[in-house]
Amino acid sequence: MVYNLSVRHSLLSQWMSEIRDMEIQKDRMRFRRNMERIGEVAAYELSRHLPFTERLVQTPMGESMVNVMNGQPVLTTILRAGVPLYQGLQNYFDQADSAFIAAYRKHHRDGSFEIEQHYITCPALEGRVLIIADPMLATGASLILALETLMGYGKPAHIHIVTAIACSEGIENVLRRFPDCDIWAGDIDDELTAKGYIVPGLGDAGDLAFGSKQQG
Repeated sequence: MVYNLSVRHSLLSQWMSEIRDMEIQKDRMRFRRNMERIGEVAAYELSRHLPFTERLVQTPMGESMVNVMNGQPVLTTILRAGVPLYQGLQNYFDQADSAFIAAYRKHHRDGSFEIEQHYITCPALEGRVLIIADPMLATGASLILALETLMGYGKPAHIHIVTAIACSEGIENVLRRFPDCDIWAGDIDDELTAKGYIVPGLGDAGDLAFGSKQQG
């Protein structure tokens, strides 16, 4: 399933407008916080699709039957751009385990690129809910490679992908490889440039959050 969180107007629509706005983007802290907020909204929305079990708890005044998650999910992100979005998820899933992947696009002179992946740390995933944060789902190449690598740590019970902006082509590529996953997008754009950037998108999420980088 693909969920576009901008379809129904809410505060998220305001935050989406701010992370796209070139003038507001100049405030780096505000950009990071808006990304974090989007992650928080996505965490709440997707939590409604997680398995819960009734449990009896003792209060100071008596007993109460409550609903609790069957188990904690595993949160993961692709460093560095995904950190603010991941933080928003962690603010809500505050007892979750975490995994981290370091990957980047290695560009070639002809305009093509390949994904370089150098580092991963991950708990056991067998039978657990996996939630991966990737702020810009463009071609889906880095996300697909990350998920394929994570499968080496066990088969998750379910995969949720959280992204601020997704491209239709990237969504199709991911669902072709992982058809049973759910994608939670702050918004969805339809155009992708020859170099694999989303239009209108918002630019480079990593640079906007943490500053420009020198290409190696």
